[in-house]
Formats: sequence, C-alpha cells, structure tokens
Amino acid sequence: MNTQSIKQRFGIIGNSAGLNRAIEVAIQVAPTDLSVLITGESGVGKEVFPQITHNFSSRKHGSYIAVNCGAIPEGTIDSELFGHEKGSFTGAYDSRKGYFEVANGGTIFLDEVAELPLSTQVRLLRVLETGEFLRVGSSKIIKTDVRVIAATNVEIPKAIQENKFREDLFYRLNTVPIHIPPLRDRKEDIYLLFRKFAVEFAERNRMPAISLSEEARKILENYRWPGNIRQLKNITEQISVIETSRIIEASSLRQYLPDYYEDKLPALYGRNAIDQQTFNSERELLYKILFDMKNDMSDLKKLVLDIMQKGGVDKDFHSDNAQIIQKLIDDDPGFIKEDLTRPTYNIQNREDDNIQDTEEIIEESLSLEEKEKELILKALLKHNGKRKYASEELGISERTLYRKIKEYDIN
Repeated sequence: MNTQSIKQRFGIIGNSAGLNRAIEVAIQVAPTDLSVLITGESGVGKEVFPQITHNFSSRKHGSYIAVNCGAIPEGTIDSELFGHEKGSFTGAYDSRKGYFEVANGGTIFLDEVAELPLSTQVRLLRVLETGEFLRVGSSKIIKTDVRVIAATNVEIPKAIQENKFREDLFYRLNTVPIHIPPLRDRKEDIYLLFRKFAVEFAERNRMPAISLSEEARKILENYRWPGNIRQLKNITEQISVIETSRIIEASSLRQYLPDYYEDKLPALYGRNAIDQQTFNSERELLYKILFDMKNDMSDLKKLVLDIMQKGGVDKDFHSDNAQIIQKLIDDDPGFIKEDLTRPTYNIQNREDDNIQDTEEIIEESLSLEEKEKELILKALLKHNGKRKYASEELGISERTLYRKIKEYDIN
C-alpha cells in the first residue's frame, strides 16, 4: 500500500517530506516486533502512527490498547499496567488484569511515556527485556507477548540528565525512532488542514464552510502554531462559529492568533523566560541611554553657541552646564577657538539665526557603562534609594536593577 492510500485510510492530511518520511518508517517497522519511540511536540498527531504500525503488522488481529500515562495517578499506574491481586491495597476487592496482560499477542501504545514514575519504568524495562512482569501484590511471574510503542513530547535526553527518566529504558524503547515534524515546518500542509477542518465542521453543523482571503492565508501559513494541529483545528472551529462572513479577512484572522505580532519578532533560542525578560529590560535601558546622550549633546551644542554669540553667560541664566562652560572660557580663552571651532564642527550664521550642523561635537565620554551607571545613580537619588521606584523610572525590572547595582558597585 502506498503512502497516499495510507493517508486516506487514517485521515492524514499533508504532503511535507518530514510527514511522508514518518509514515514510511512506520510501515517499514510494522512487520517486526521492534519497540518504537515516537517523538514530536504536543498536538502534531503522534497517536495515528502506532495505529499504522499495528494495522500493518502480524498483530493486527490482536488487541490494540492506547494508554495515556500522564492521565493515570502515580499511585494506581502499576495496577493499571500490570494488574493487581485481591487485597493488595486498600480498595482492591478483586483481582484485576493489567493492560499488558489483556494486550497479550497485540500492541500497547504508551502515550506520554516520560510521565511514568521511576519505579514503573523499572517494571516496564523488565517487560521489554524478558516479557515478564508481576501483578501488584503477587509473586507469580506472568508472561506476555506485547509489542510496545511509546510516544512523548518531552526531550528524553534532558529528562535523563535530570534523573527523571532511565537511560537504559530510553535505549530499549528507542530501537526505531519516528519523529513527527511540527506544523511550522509543514507550511505547505497548513492550509490543507485548515480547509479540511472547515469543511468537516460545516457539514457537521449544516452551515457554509469558511474560506480565507489571500492575505489571511499568508498569515495562517506564517504563524508558528505552538499548539500545532490541535490548535489549528480549535481556531478553525472558533472562526466558523463566531464570524458571520464566510470569507475571513486578515484583520479578522489576527484576532484568533495569540501573540501574532510578537511571533514575527526575532527570538532568542536556548534562553529561559527570565533571561529573555532580562535581555529586553537591558535593551530598553540601552535605548534610553542613547536617547538621553543625544538630547544632552543637542542641549550642550545650543548652549555653547548661545554663549559664543552673546559673548558670555547671562546673569539670569543659571544652568549648571552654562556655568561650567563659562569657567572653561575664563580659564582658557583659547577654548572656543581650539576646541569648538575644530574641523569637526561647522557653524553657519544666517540672518534668521538658524544654525546648521554638519557634524556633532563629542566632548564627553560616550562609554555606555558610565552612562548606564549615571542614569541608575540619578534614579536612585531621585527616589531616595528605593529600588522599586527607581526600576520603574528606568523602565527595567527590579531584578535587573539589583544586578546592575552589584555590577557597578553602587552604594
């Protein structure tokens, strides 16, 4: 059976290379009894691939049991998987077979396998290696012939480093890996899935199906879809119910896409949310420093030119900068000629006293660290050392401000 006919049989929509490869591997491994580990983000449709492998295997007439390991409480997971004897724990009024016993000769699919407790992982490893297990509260060994297919959206190598998953179990499950690509890597499939969900919903509810304008379609295909196919289906059904127009424009579609504009901005990879927030705060502080520097330089230029034109500082003018400049002029009469009339500064006097600058004077230090320290000091002095109000004034988090105070050794 070719890939296209399998897609039709199991309701798989899409033609991306990653999706087709996953289907091919699922078919190739089906005739064997090898364990399979399916990985991929939440909502990509991992639950379909164990069914493909089971239906094309010699076990297709046997039982197929899907178990959501994350939905079963830790205290009862062993009983659910391996069964228990009467009286083995409170509430065990009768003996009960577990899934591994019921699925003998068939296939068991362990979804969210990384959620299993470590004690249960030991039991599972024994089943995979020897085909043997014990019921809870029993010492009698039971044999089973079960093909195990597992799936997870967790990065197992990271879970192993954190001692949340057994390394030996990972290698036993990962005999044949199948990776399902996220929806953002299947852009050519996004509109096909949208159209399928829209038509199915319309037929089920006896209403006209929605469609997208060209601009709305581009937005749909460029969105990252963190919830993958599950999120796309949910949003399609929302739009079908809420929107009165059957042709959805871009402006309407954006309302249903969380953080659409933020999603288009550059992202930092490999950082957690706190690091990202710190980066944004420091960037905002840097912009503030640069803007303040530019304003300070503009004010200083105007002040110097005013002093040069008037021949001194007015008695009624009490600017600190003006007093400093006047002192420099008094102490060094060549200050104006040597420093302010250098080639990097060009002044053209006109009848209307307009001034045109071709280049700016840079007389003070442009060190970002010094400017940053200066701004922090000013904010702390203004708010009497209260970091909460100083951080709000600077537009950064209190955590970032505290770190900067330590970094610059500000008392």
